[in-house]
Parts: sequence; C-alpha cells; structure tokens
Amino acid sequence: MTLFDGIYPFYPQQRKAAGFDISTIIVIVVFLTLACSFLLIIPGIRGRARLYWTLRVLLSLFVGVVIVVVQFTGDWETGWVQANTSYKSFSPAQVNADIGLHVGLAGVNVTLRGNPVRQINETIDYNEHFPWNFGADYDHSYSQGLQKGLPSPILYVAEKFTAQSPCAVHRHYRIAGHYASAMLWVAFCTWIISNILFSMPVLIYGGYMLLVTGAFMIFSLLSFSTVRNSPMCLIQIGTRTLHVAYGGSFWLMVAIGLICFVAGITIVAVHHLNLDLLKTFFDLREDKAEEHQEMPEVFINPHVMNKNLSPCQPSEINGI
Repeated sequence: MTLFDGIYPFYPQQRKAAGFDISTIIVIVVFLTLACSFLLIIPGIRGRARLYWTLRVLLSLFVGVVIVVVQFTGDWETGWVQANTSYKSFSPAQVNADIGLHVGLAGVNVTLRGNPVRQINETIDYNEHFPWNFGADYDHSYSQGLQKGLPSPILYVAEKFTAQSPCAVHRHYRIAGHYASAMLWVAFCTWIISNILFSMPVLIYGGYMLLVTGAFMIFSLLSFSTVRNSPMCLIQIGTRTLHVAYGGSFWLMVAIGLICFVAGITIVAVHHLNLDLLKTFFDLREDKAEEHQEMPEVFINPHVMNKNLSPCQPSEINGI
C-alpha cells in the first residue's frame, strides 16, 4: 500500500474534533437572548425589587438552560488515557495519543488527539459520535466507521458499546439514557409551571413545583446511575487501561437538583413563618394589599339626609 500526499488511499481525510454540539449552542443562545432581554428592562424596576427580580430571573433561567443543555452534552461519563497505540489497520505505525471516551444520554463520543497533534505526516485530531438514542442505529454508525476507515483506537473503543459486543452494556446505557432524558423533560415542564405559579399569588404551590422539579432531576440521575450495576469490560489500549467516571454534566445536575430542593423548601418554610417577607421578595405585597384594602370611612351630613326622608320615617342617620 503506497502513500498519496501522505494519506493512505483507502482512508478519507481525518475529521476535525467538534467543539460544541449545534443543539447545545442553539439552546444556550435562546436562553442568553431571554436573559439579555430581561437585563434591558431591569432598569425600569425601582427600589429593592430590582435586586429581587434579577436574582429570581437569572437563577430560574440558569436552572432551565441546564435542564435542556445536558440532554445534548456528552460528558455524563468521561475517561481519558494516554498511550502508545497503532494508528490504522494494516500499518505498523505507532502514535502517542490521548484517547477519550465521553458518554451522554444519546450516545458516545470517542476522541483521539495526538501528542503532538502532527505525527506520521498527519494531523491526529478526531471526535466521532456514535448515537444509541431511540430512532438511531448504533451498530450501523459503527459499520459506517469501519467503512470510512477510522483510526483503530476509535473503532476499538466504540466496539465495546455495540449490541454484539461481549461487554453487553449497549442495552443498559441505551435504556438508562432514554429514561433519564424523559425525566429531565418532565423536570423542564414542572420548571415552567413553577415559574407561572410564582407570577401569581400562589407562591407556596410554586415552591411545591420547584421541589417536584428537583425530584425529577434526582430521578434522572438515579436512572443513569443504574448502568454502574452492570460490569464494564476493560478498555485496554496498549499497556494502559481507560477508566470512566461521572463527568461534568452529571455533577452539574446534582448541584442544580440540590439548589431546586433548597429553594423549594425555603419558599414553603418562609410561607408558613413569614408570609410578608415572601411576598416582598416576589414583589406581590402591594397587589395583595390593594385586594384586601378596607372601604374608606364615609362621613354623611345628617341634615341633608333628613330632608330626603319622609316625616313618618324615623331618622336613623342621626345616630351615626
């Protein structure tokens, strides 16, 4: 097999590693637009309520964007290893590279980055995605990778998650990711309902829905954690072993879930202990006072009223 411009003829040009998923970028842009729109109108809010509005809105938007973004991220589980390994099939060339495994709810990303990036007259910088969400065929994506002639380390790691692999983890990861994603979408719906309730004089129910939001986040984490119950095959690359651990998205969901629990419990507790303070924080105290405002005292001149009464009708106004 001969080289043509430094590339083996049976392999396509290497793909550049992707920085962000396009869906993640779209979600972040949408929520940043909402945040910027709010910051434009915040100067119109007077007094201490401006600080309360800013805190509530920005924290709520942060919770919402995290719930949606983690659906598309690929770092619920991550692992890296640096090793000397063969680069491509039918080639004795060895490269020193970082091999990364990134597990998400919808599939896995396998990363290959050379140390240095330029070796054997090629730029070694790959990031390949293999989906397993419902509607996608993981084995077909793996077969396409074989046909394209992807580097051997990527195919070796991706083969561990195929349906025919002796590791038998494909079904566990696929079902766990599906149910975790479904629970996160329910959490997103309850987050919307809680914001609607907070804009109405039913704050305690908004606190309850915030607790439900946190509960579904924790349920999604428990669903994804079930894959740890199944034994994982060793991923041996050269003389090194690639180990995976919970990644940034997992721990971010833990933090956001705890924040929702703390905020919900605080709102329910303050509602029972100091309702006026809670109304002040949510800028509902003035509206509520107007609803319960008593009728003003009316003074009536009894001499004018007596003229309108008949002589036979006793004057009861004089007693006022």
